[in-house]
Amino acid sequence: MSTAAASRNAIRRLINVAQHTACPCHGCRSGGAHNPIHALQQMRKYATPVESLPVEKEYAFEVAAAHLRFGEGVTREVGMDFKNMKARKVAVFTDPNVAKLPPAKMAIASLEAQQDLPFEVYDRVVAEPTEASWRDAIAWARKHDCSHFLAVGGGSVMDTAKAANLFTVYKDADLFDFINAPVGKGLPVTEKLHPLIAIPTTAGTGSETTGTAILDITSMAFKTGIANRALKPILGIVDTLNTRTCSRELHISAGLDVLFHSLESYTAIPYNERTPRPSNPIYRPAYQGSNPVADIFSMWALHTTVKHLPRIAKNPDDHESLAQMMLAASFAGIGFGNAGVHLCHGISYPISGLNKKGPKYKYAGYNVDHPIIPHGVTVALPAPAVFLFTAPSSPDRHREALAVFQGVSATDPSITAIPDNAIGAHLFEAIARFLDGLGVPRGLKAVGYTKADIPALVDGTIPQRRVLDLAPGIGDIVGEDGREHLTKIIENSFEY
Repeated sequence: MSTAAASRNAIRRLINVAQHTACPCHGCRSGGAHNPIHALQQMRKYATPVESLPVEKEYAFEVAAAHLRFGEGVTREVGMDFKNMKARKVAVFTDPNVAKLPPAKMAIASLEAQQDLPFEVYDRVVAEPTEASWRDAIAWARKHDCSHFLAVGGGSVMDTAKAANLFTVYKDADLFDFINAPVGKGLPVTEKLHPLIAIPTTAGTGSETTGTAILDITSMAFKTGIANRALKPILGIVDTLNTRTCSRELHISAGLDVLFHSLESYTAIPYNERTPRPSNPIYRPAYQGSNPVADIFSMWALHTTVKHLPRIAKNPDDHESLAQMMLAASFAGIGFGNAGVHLCHGISYPISGLNKKGPKYKYAGYNVDHPIIPHGVTVALPAPAVFLFTAPSSPDRHREALAVFQGVSATDPSITAIPDNAIGAHLFEAIARFLDGLGVPRGLKAVGYTKADIPALVDGTIPQRRVLDLAPGIGDIVGEDGREHLTKIIENSFEY
């Protein structure tokens, strides 16, 4: 197989890492030998005021196990599930496109096949939900007084159903009561929610396994959400037939979300480096940092996605790869649902939010009447630069990721020969080549952003503390908000 010539920027990066050793602050360089652990300790010393009290680190992690049913045609069982749960009335959430497709029709037929199982259908979910669309769904759910919830669709549908379920129980609460701090109050969920079954129709978000729900706060021009284990569906029905009607572009975008869910969760700060330690277990976040259980799921999903997503891009009717990507999406969901994501997702939220007023880029293959950069693409755009930044924090983990992209083991001489200080540059190029093979736009410039947009993109990322606090070099540095680093990462994401 022929190899494409390296770009001038790629050569410059590799020459740079050969000549210099970068410390985790990415701004301190020396010509001689340099210990990155010592550099990180020095950085912490300067970042923490001498007079400040020590902040206790986390010492435990929790695993919120997902209940999944995986198989071809299992959507037809959902009616029996609700009957077994003695449902009084089911609220069915979907979107206008999925409502016309086999997955929703099969789910509705399954409900109709049961005696005395009334249901109501809400089919107004929008792609990339907004504050307004959530409020509409919540008002509908409160009006119809259902005992159980069913979501049939992609992440937008599942997340909307989670929100509607939450605010049906908390009838007097405002949307921002539960939205993650500092954007909202981030209140804990102490009441038991209605049972929710999720049937994904894309292999992407893994929302069927998590307690996370994301929306676009249009007035602030960025995304945020609610993250609480209480929102997690009681059952995810992963039917391998349900993605066969997706467009090639949707397969790719959804698959990119799987890719970076797994890679970000694997490279997040370790759970026992997260601060502060919660004063009560109820305050322990769903996103806890990398941990031994999440690592297993995340790495399996990474291997699977790197193998099967390019096959789907070449042949969207490759049923074996479609099935494997559905399983990978759920595995990555379990991984990041317990560990969290970091910078790719944090930066993606303003990329998506600002697009509606700024570049107004409309991605091909999406049947919508408004500007849209699909979530998976917004996550991918800054990814090479993100992992160039995070690599010094854990060279071994980034080396393992590089090996996956190169299709070799982490002990292969081509991988072990790379010095720690060069891993980030090599991983940058490996991710960029992988994205090229999928036809992903090469950086922010390719979707219409300019250098003048950098301050707004940084400002939209700073409030994403839920994910930034898990970012190596930011979340593990006391007093660090990350503005300087984020600016550099976004600058490096414009073109490559």
